[in-house]
Order: sequence, then structure tokens, then C-alpha cells
Amino acid sequence: MTTPLSVPALQQGFSSDNIAGASPEVFEALMRAGAGQAPAYGADDGSLRVQRKLADIFEHDVDVLLVPTGTAANSISLAALTPPWGAVLCHTQAHIANDECGAPEFYTHGARLKLLGGDAAKIDPVELAVEARRKVGDVHSVQPSCVSITQATETGAVYTLDEINVIGGICRDAGLPLHMDGARFANALVSLDCTPAEMTWKAGVEILSFGATKNGVLGAEAIVLFNPARARELEFRRKRGGHLFSKMRLLSAQLEAYLDNNLWLRNARQANAMAARLAAGMQGLPGVTLQGTVDANILFCQLPAQAIEGLLADGFRFYHDRWGPGVVRLVTSFATQEQDVDHFLAALRARVS
Repeated sequence: MTTPLSVPALQQGFSSDNIAGASPEVFEALMRAGAGQAPAYGADDGSLRVQRKLADIFEHDVDVLLVPTGTAANSISLAALTPPWGAVLCHTQAHIANDECGAPEFYTHGARLKLLGGDAAKIDPVELAVEARRKVGDVHSVQPSCVSITQATETGAVYTLDEINVIGGICRDAGLPLHMDGARFANALVSLDCTPAEMTWKAGVEILSFGATKNGVLGAEAIVLFNPARARELEFRRKRGGHLFSKMRLLSAQLEAYLDNNLWLRNARQANAMAARLAAGMQGLPGVTLQGTVDANILFCQLPAQAIEGLLADGFRFYHDRWGPGVVRLVTSFATQEQDVDHFLAALRARVS
């Protein structure tokens, strides 16, 4: 019988980028912000600096609303775009459809999520063009009200700029606002090697859920709004939804540290590089099949059952069998190091050789 490998406790996890902690810079900024006093509810200097930083990053005047979770960012954003009789057009594998416990429907007071197909969890633009105009004006049917795309997708694929522009064009022609769930926005951005402006408002995105928690922040996300006409409504919806922090400086301090000195981009590059290293090391191993592309920091593969059982016995943690027999999802983070990847690969080789 194979003896389980001894795996250091902090080097076991490939289940999610949420299992990583936060960058030291974020903790240090939080400690500084916690000292003394500052105006409440977002009137602090740090919150104003975060808004200016994001305006510079996106090369556009923006309204910024800080919230503690991605679910809040997505749901409050969609509520401002969708009436209760509306439909949010999104991919069947979208996070808002599968992993937010009905929060988008709750915050929109019952709007429907209309699920669309497409490879790699990307919306099929042909299907979108049809659904964007289906039964418009029919009082018996929910009305297409907005479109939401996930960047990077739940399979780890990244929408190209051309793909976003096509979807943005369909939305513009149909008069539908476009929301981007950017929980892994930085990972997608460095993968495409483009500017934040090119990946958002220049392609037609009206509201962005700007992710940070998965990429080195303790707990803070930002709703970035490129259309100022919706700002006031979003402010009321954030308050009514219970996500207006009184000590907002403790959220803004995290985002400011995240954006300073390109920490957000460096963290994303590290996570992506570790996923690429993982994929390269799995190539050609007996019984191991990579699925799809590794555009960001998520990898899907198929492993023999005995290899999965053995790796779990070795102390590694990852999701498996949710997507079919033998299908494993591995996720790297900003905290993943080369030795963590190499340790996993050594254990996998031992289990499949």
C-alpha cells in the first residue's frame, strides 16, 4: 500500500482561490486605517482616493461603491438594471446562476435568470442575439433587461476582447445594459494583456463587479459604474440591501493597498503562472487529460479514480466529480508557490505511474 505523502498544512489547497489569506500589504493598510478617526459611510479620504485610482486605471470617470462580498456586488448591480418582471441573460454556468443562493433574484424582487449556452461557459452570441429580442413587449413574458458575463468564466476561460465587443454590440443594438462579473477580473486582464478600459466600457460594459477578495484582499469588492445616471439608485440599493459600511475606511484601505504599486496585477500574474505550471506538469501523464484551456488560474482535468483517492489521502484538497466522473477542478491563487505546485505534481506522478 502506498504511504500517504506528508503535505504541509498550508500547501494542500487547490480547491479555490478563496482559501488563501490576504496580502501583507492589505493587512498593513488595514491596521493603519484602524487607528484614529475618519468620516463614516464612505466620506473618508481613502474612499475618495480609491475612486480616483479606479478612474485612472479605467481611463474614465467612474462611480465606485464598495461592498464586502462579490454576491453583494453582483446582486445590487443587477437590481439596478432589472425590474422585477425582467430577465437577466447569462450563461448556464454563471456564478450568479449557480452559486449565489438566489441572491440576484432576491435583490431584484423576482427577476428571472435566463440561462444561455455556449462553450467554455461563454455566452453564445448567436443565441444571445435571439434571446435579447424574444417576446419584447409581450405582457405575458418576462422582458430581456440586461446581460451578465463572467470574466474569467467559471471554467477558467477568458472572453477575448473581440468576444466582449460582439456581446457589447448585441446589447447596444437591443438596448440592454451589460454587466460584468469580474470576480477574477485581474486574472483575465493579465491573461489578455490589455487595458482595463479595453476589457470594459470600451467594449460596452456598463457596470463591473470588480473582484479583489480572491486575489489578495481580506474582504472587499467594488461596484464600478461607467454610467453615472445609475449612481444614485445604486447608493440607495446598497444601503437598503445592508451593505453600506459605516466604517467604510476599513474597506477602502484594503482596495487602496490592492491597487497601489500594481499589487493586484502582480498577484494575478502569480496565480496564472502557477496554473500554467500545473498544466505543463500534467501534460503526458498516464490517464491524465486536461480539459479546455488554462487562460487564468483555474484548471479542469480528468484523473483516474485511484489517483483522486490517493491525492485526497495525501492531504490535498480540491473539488471533484461535480462536473462528471473523474473530473477535477484545481485553482491556484496569488499565494500559491512553485513548490506547492511541484509537490502536487510529484504526488500525482506517484499515483498514476
